[in-house]
Formats: sequence, C-alpha cells, structure tokens
Amino acid sequence: MISEQEIHNARILIVDDQEPNVQLLEQMLHEAGYLNITSTTDPCSVCALHLANHYDLILLDLQMPCMDGFEVMAGLKKMAPDSYVPILVVTSQPGHKLRALADGAKDFISKPFDLVEAKIRIHNLLEVRLLYRQHENYNKELELKVQERTAELHLSNVRLRRLTELSSDWYWEQDELGHFTKIFGPVFEMLGIRNDDATGNIRDDEGAGWDESERSILKAHLASRRPFLDFVYMRTHAGGICQYLMVSGEPIFAPSGSFAGYRGIGKDVTESMLPMHQYASISGHI
Repeated sequence: MISEQEIHNARILIVDDQEPNVQLLEQMLHEAGYLNITSTTDPCSVCALHLANHYDLILLDLQMPCMDGFEVMAGLKKMAPDSYVPILVVTSQPGHKLRALADGAKDFISKPFDLVEAKIRIHNLLEVRLLYRQHENYNKELELKVQERTAELHLSNVRLRRLTELSSDWYWEQDELGHFTKIFGPVFEMLGIRNDDATGNIRDDEGAGWDESERSILKAHLASRRPFLDFVYMRTHAGGICQYLMVSGEPIFAPSGSFAGYRGIGKDVTESMLPMHQYASISGHI
C-alpha cells in the first residue's frame, strides 16, 4: 500500500506556457498538501527536467507555442520507450483527449479546472504511479537476491566439489550414455578401464582382474539408476596381489525428471582391508 505521506512527497512537474495557469495549479497542489512541486513555462525543457528529476507526475498543457504537448509526449517516450511516463494532460479541447490517451497520456483534466475533480485525478494517478514504482523496485530487489543466491550456491557447489575431491582418491561424472564427462584423480587406473577416444565408450583393460560377481553387482546398480554407498569390490593384480576399492555414486536427473547420468567418488581402501605388511608389499607393485 502507498501512504498519503508518500503521495504528498511525490515529485510533480507543471508544464504550461501561461503563468496564471501554472500559479493556479501550484496553489491547488500546495493546498492539497503536495510538497515537491516544480513548474516551467518552457515545453522544450521538459525532457531534460524529467531526465534529471524522474517526476512521479507531469501535468502537461497540450496547447503551447513553439512545442505543443503532443511533441513533448513524443520526446518523453523517445527518451525512455520502455518506461512508465506519468503524464496527466491539461486541455480545453475535447477532441484532444482521445489522441492524448492514444499517445501515452495516463489521464486528463479539462480547462477551466474543476478543482475537486483535478485533485481526485491527480491523487489517483500518483497512487498508481507509486504502486508501479514500488512493484518495479521489488522486482529489481528480487532479481538481485536471485543473482546473489545463485552466486552463493555456485560457490557452495565449488567448495563442496573441492571437499569431495580432497576427501576421496577420485571423483567422476558420467552422462546418460555412461560416457565420462568429468574426472578428478586416477579414475581409469583405479577402475581398470579405458575410455575409447573415438566412441566415448568405456571398456575393461586386459588383465583388470575384477571379481566378476562384485562387478556384476556394481553394474546392476548403475543400470537400475540407483544410488549406492561405500560399495567395496576387489581387483586381483598380476602375482595374485589383491586391491580393494570403495565407490559411492548417485544418479543425476535433469529438472524435467529425465535421467542425466551419474556422479560419484572412489577410494583405495586396501590399507584398511589388509595387514600393514601385506599392504606395503602391494603398494610396491601397483
């Protein structure tokens, strides 16, 4: 809601080449409680004045020498084609009213002035104008908050990604076809796979040494698009040396709900699975 104080503090410009008309409107507005009133008898100065002061209402006489009110409206519209130009035209010609409204005026008052009607029209137009400005400012604030929140989320995601990378041996992302799109760390080496540069498909290296039953379980998780946590599986290297890997992953879905891929982390947990002397031996061979 707009308060009466806000309305009375609104910036008003009176434009009329006849000084008596200007004085009459100024007196009427002062008596009604308006505090910020500017006037000019030079229509050529209106655009510059509005550009400098951003008036909440312009009381504009249509019949003026040198530059009439229609030309002034055209200049204001050209200056800010997408903005709300708050013009209340003042005219003694009934035929000018429709043309003025078509050219961008928001309302009109007729000469000779009906002071009660003029006050009501001015008050109502100012209330609409200030509500429009309030809504415009709210949208700008909302847009700024969205931008700030988006930046915060981006920074948070970056920090989370970095923390994830530091807390694991590798990080990976795949698209909906299973192609690796992002990797951090020795993903291919640890998983014993190769990414075919020509097709983007992945395949096992020869001698990867998977435990096929565990490998099947992992593939089933991926195929069913289910999340999995701390899944441990084993690889047997040449000479019978065992290596234990632990992986976690979750499916990624687009805003539409369609499957978009997987992301996850992995870690070599051989040290925690085997005695220290046996792990030292493995470390020397891998």
